[in-house]
Amino acid sequence: MPNLILISTLSMAGLGFILGGGLVIASKKFAVENDPRIDEVLGALPGANCGACGFPGCSGLAKAIVEGKAPANGCVVGGQNVAKKVASIMGVSDAGASADKKIARVLCQGGKAEARLKADYHGVKSCRAASMVNGGPKGCPYACIGFGDCARVCPFDAITMSEDGLPVIDEEKCTGCGLCVKECPKFVIALTPEKNEVHVRCRATLKGKDTRAVCDVGCIACKKCEKECPFDAIHVVNNVAVIDYAKCRNCMKCVEVCPTKTITAAFTERKKAVIDDKCIGCTICAKNCPANAITGEVKKKHVVNQELCIGCGICEEKCPKDAITMVRNGQKVNNNHCAVCNAAK
Repeated sequence: MPNLILISTLSMAGLGFILGGGLVIASKKFAVENDPRIDEVLGALPGANCGACGFPGCSGLAKAIVEGKAPANGCVVGGQNVAKKVASIMGVSDAGASADKKIARVLCQGGKAEARLKADYHGVKSCRAASMVNGGPKGCPYACIGFGDCARVCPFDAITMSEDGLPVIDEEKCTGCGLCVKECPKFVIALTPEKNEVHVRCRATLKGKDTRAVCDVGCIACKKCEKECPFDAIHVVNNVAVIDYAKCRNCMKCVEVCPTKTITAAFTERKKAVIDDKCIGCTICAKNCPANAITGEVKKKHVVNQELCIGCGICEEKCPKDAITMVRNGQKVNNNHCAVCNAAK
């Protein structure tokens, strides 16, 4: 009997040794070598694993970049700095064109104080869950529900909820990953160019009287903004004002005339034109100023009326002597000219 046990033990040990050896040989024969650049690219990525690039986390993007399935600038969060590092690892000189940075903005102001309720909701405190119950508790079917789904999915802690029940986005922390945009069931969060400071904070396509009935700050499609804009950058489409960001020059004229304060901008950020001694009095700036804010005689230095200047920057673009500078709070600023305006120069 002991011999039988010994024989069984040795047989099992031998079989295990043979199978183990086979696995070792197979693993070496069929091994797929990982490209060492994958780990290098992964190390250059920010590690947010937000999925904004369209791949399963940073490791998925790193693999895709090395395999040629994604560009060096595929990381939305990392921006151009990360793109340059990745391009260097991949041995390419061009990281790809860097698009203007976009950040998330909330396009609704219908909080607890401004938007009226049509029902009390006592279910799960989730915007998506609440929206499935008769479209949500607010009278405006396009209004932010305010339960903070967007804040919960933000991997950068860039979103908090205000006492009024609306998301507040920290633009310094926002990377433009777009996760909050995808999460919002009411589509009131959008990625907009960082340089654009004017926004229509409403998505409601209701008729004006119906919007007034459910919200104090909704767009009523009065078209005053459309008539006031010097650049044809805003139009009422399907009962709500829509900004063409490629044309908008942050002049804020539409903000000034909006009766419901639906269109917003920080007037403290409004730029002003300043003319220096390089001016030769060619009058080109005065002829092109849409606000008639520049005056002066031919061949004499011109002057900008700061009260009338809307900060559009056209004069700066048109000046042949670079005698005009855009200034904000006494500091020179990059006017970030749009492609449309530059093409017209």
